Amino acid sequence: MLSVALLGAAHFAGAQDAKFPQPSSGQTLIQDFGLGKITLTYSRPNVKGRKIFGGIEPMGVVWRNGANAATRVKFTDDVKVEGKDLPAGEYSLFSIPGKNEWTVIFNKTADQWGAYDYKESDDILRVKVKTIALKDKVETLTMQFSSVSETSATLNMMWENSAYAVNITTSIDEKVMANIAEAMKGEKKPYFAAAQYYFQHGKDLKQALEWVTEAEKSDPKAPWFKLWKGRIQLKMGDKAAAAITAQQGIDAAKAQKIDEYVRLNSELLAEAKK
Repeated sequence: MLSVALLGAAHFAGAQDAKFPQPSSGQTLIQDFGLGKITLTYSRPNVKGRKIFGGIEPMGVVWRNGANAATRVKFTDDVKVEGKDLPAGEYSLFSIPGKNEWTVIFNKTADQWGAYDYKESDDILRVKVKTIALKDKVETLTMQFSSVSETSATLNMMWENSAYAVNITTSIDEKVMANIAEAMKGEKKPYFAAAQYYFQHGKDLKQALEWVTEAEKSDPKAPWFKLWKGRIQLKMGDKAAAAITAQQGIDAAKAQKIDEYVRLNSELLAEAKK
């Protein structure tokens, strides 16, 4: 009898180890954002001919924003969601569908199954966004990030004929400026990256020019250094200097057969000659 019991236990264990396809596939999205990342993990059910919102997912009722476990979202940095503060951390993401608007919910209990144990008292943030009607049906629940920049992104949910979009922003300037100041105290000074940041974010252009000139010393024939030096000179109003630098960049790029920088420096030269 013992041998039969052991055989049965072994058979059960083997069955437990077997792999089966999930009815709703999982997906994890990792989006670079600010100085960190956003990680979104969710399950993707299919419509399968059913009525979803206003059907199997009632209007006005909390939904797990997917299938299986509640959707999870992790922010490595503090952000603002629709203009409201949300601290760095990991959250479960729920939503409440509506005909004209959705309520999107960030709940502090990240690890939970469905919405069965959802507690409104654990909500960290709720925001309301407009319902977007989709002309073409989306069979598989789809979430994605769009309109991504250094400090802003849009989180989109699309399923059946409904969608919503949530705007997310973050502030990085104070941290970047502090990082630059600290890095400039070290042996490997980030001259080029710092000059680019100053140029792109309206900082001290005189300082940016000094830094890109220092970066240029490491490789005087690099056409990318010429390009950014010329851009800074042009933004400072020195068209003559920018034109000279751009031509140097064109010559260097042609000698090294780097077509991209021939084009970019040529565009800069044209701007400087206007």
